[in-house]
Amino acid sequence: MEIVEVGPRDGLQNEKRVLGTETKTDFVRRAIAAGLRRLEVAAFARPDRVPQMADAEAVLESVPRAEGVRYIALVLNARGLDRALALTNRPHEINYVVVATDEFSERNQGVPTMESLAGFRAVAARARAEGFAVTLTVAAAFGCPFTGEVTPDRVRDVVAAAGDDIDELCLADTIGVGVPAQVTALAAAVREVSAAPLRAHFHNTRNTGYANAIAAAAAGFRALDASLGGIGGCPFAPAATGNIATEDLAYLLNRSDEPTGVEVPVAAAAGTWIGERLGLPVVPAQLGRAGNFPA
Repeated sequence: MEIVEVGPRDGLQNEKRVLGTETKTDFVRRAIAAGLRRLEVAAFARPDRVPQMADAEAVLESVPRAEGVRYIALVLNARGLDRALALTNRPHEINYVVVATDEFSERNQGVPTMESLAGFRAVAARARAEGFAVTLTVAAAFGCPFTGEVTPDRVRDVVAAAGDDIDELCLADTIGVGVPAQVTALAAAVREVSAAPLRAHFHNTRNTGYANAIAAAAAGFRALDASLGGIGGCPFAPAATGNIATEDLAYLLNRSDEPTGVEVPVAAAAGTWIGERLGLPVVPAQLGRAGNFPA
């Protein structure tokens, strides 16, 4: 099972302390040293809305370029893709987010879901022509903080309207309300309309994130997002705290015969380190405190 490290982006963007480019680059180096090979490191978002990501270009220009390591940048619109294209050291992939419900989409992106999908289709076609791999993330796929329940049929319809320029489909439990039965149902629903490899993004807000991860592995998902230390969340959704922690997820999967390639003690040390840089008294991850087993 592949773990996509999202701490440098989704982790840091919800923390109050804004870290400098050098510290972010060091964070990425520590993640790579732990064995992580796909990392979401930047978001091309408006600096006034997400000041933690204001140095997206500088981060992508400074992170180490090592063989086998792939970098992902979050792109929200055509302007974001323009910023990625202008770089000397471009990301290898872009991740474009569409919200499953109209109300959340209008609050977050100013347009209803299907209008947002029109923007995605245009950006995705252009991005693939420029050599980027494209992930579509369907946010709030498991539940919306404003609308409430989101049905598998709704998520399937969103994916069906997204078009064919998708290299990977990510289903995101943006506010951490999902349960394993939903993971199975959503996987079956989207497979009716898309053959793209599946990735999942879980939050542990209600302590179900790791159970959902195991359900995703059983349902055939190929990649799972996680954040070193368990830092971060979504700054645009109420109470969306708690990404699942990379070190805790790697421990769970490694000992469940789902090897990740992540060295748990190294990852746990990186999680503790980034928590200290952020001024957190303790990070949500457990492995930094409990230790690996066997020791």
